[in-house]
Amino acid sequence: MNELLRKPATEQAKALKNKEISAVELTQAALKRIKEIDEKLGAFNSLTEETALETAKKVDEKIARGEELPLLAGIPLALKDNMNLVGSKTTASSKILENFVSPFNATISQKLLDNLVPILGKANLDEFAMGSSNENSAFKKVHNPWDLNKVPGGSSGGSAASVASCEVTLSLGSDTGGSIRLPASFCGIVGMKPTYGRVSRYGLIAFASSLDQIGPFARTVEDAANLLEVISGHDPKDSTSLNLPVEHYASSLNNDIKGLRVGVIKELMSEGLSEDVQKAVENAIECYKKLGAEIVEISLPNLKHSIGIYYILATAECSSNLARFDGVRYGYRTPDAKNLLEMYTKTRAEGFGPEVKRRIMLGTYALSSGYYDAYYKKAQQMRALVTQDFVEAFKKADVLISPTCPNTAFELGAKSNDPLAMYLTDIATISANLAGIPGLSVPAGFDRDGMPIGLQILAPQLQEAKLFNAAHKFERVNDYYTKLANI
Repeated sequence: MNELLRKPATEQAKALKNKEISAVELTQAALKRIKEIDEKLGAFNSLTEETALETAKKVDEKIARGEELPLLAGIPLALKDNMNLVGSKTTASSKILENFVSPFNATISQKLLDNLVPILGKANLDEFAMGSSNENSAFKKVHNPWDLNKVPGGSSGGSAASVASCEVTLSLGSDTGGSIRLPASFCGIVGMKPTYGRVSRYGLIAFASSLDQIGPFARTVEDAANLLEVISGHDPKDSTSLNLPVEHYASSLNNDIKGLRVGVIKELMSEGLSEDVQKAVENAIECYKKLGAEIVEISLPNLKHSIGIYYILATAECSSNLARFDGVRYGYRTPDAKNLLEMYTKTRAEGFGPEVKRRIMLGTYALSSGYYDAYYKKAQQMRALVTQDFVEAFKKADVLISPTCPNTAFELGAKSNDPLAMYLTDIATISANLAGIPGLSVPAGFDRDGMPIGLQILAPQLQEAKLFNAAHKFERVNDYYTKLANI
């Protein structure tokens, strides 16, 4: 049974269809695996066994009646714990929401349920999705399944670790500045951030609303493509949702990439890159040449400003979005306040962790009277320049490649006392969020310690099909995706 859990969703779907296994048995096997290993991994905040088994039962009933199954029906999946699912705890890994139970479904949760995808539980994350290492959870740290002494990457560390360790086959994360691609790189799996607006954010606990995007984790590009198809689509409940038809992404995976112009981002191939990561990206470039692609060097002159832009805009939006957690309507409330103002201040002081407080203070400062023009307005102007850099780059290249991260997973605690070093982990991923373009991390090898390395591929807005095709071709001429963490 464990062997089937290690297979991609496409193979699990075949086994279900051929009645080699029932959906209930597959779900039970995944739940058993979670209970066996999650104590040392820390990937889950809570399990939703009843919901999962109920969904699996519906899949088996459909198979018994000989009916056609929806895409990914019966495949075990985890939700990042900042996405609402009726009747489950949705905590965003924060003390302030420790006992909050979702009264409604996020749009993506509803789509998964409609497609009969069993949701096994809520995956741990950096509190309110703020972090690059998943050490900021109020409950427990997530460990990297390849080496339990190392970080899995953040903020969607639990979602990535659960897929990399075969606790589930698929999961969803949210990506505000690299929070899907970075953990995918550190955990040796595929992680994808769609075009901004491609997937509804209704029911996602907001961090930075102009940057957040929900996306898939999987062990193969094809599985990620299928999961994006399931969760995509226009949603009237989200004003930023794009009213476009949903594409069948998997159908474009075998398109020939002869003549595809692959742009190598010059600024991300220079200083600060570990030797092993550089070698892996150079191998990827050779790989694309052999596949018939044309390699071009691309410069993004404003990329160097992206971290500064991001940490003004994201913190400003977080300061605004997190104002709602005040102890009045839901979540934690301090037990010993003498008046209303004290209730607000004590609730937030006791409920939020240090990283969240740091970002709220930064954002409130950037938005404050007298500083708004100097910081927030300037950052928005610079964001437009970063976006323009990509527009120019995509005139010369069809897709862009770079390392997902300059380094591989680091030791737990190694950067905890140095916020700037931690923020620089996202140097390669942030600009895609600023520009609203799709990006993907695909396994590209291992460093000398056997830790995974990710290759980042970026495409123009709404060109997810092109992105998946370029990633799939690279994936299939290598065997990195077949290597699994031994936990």
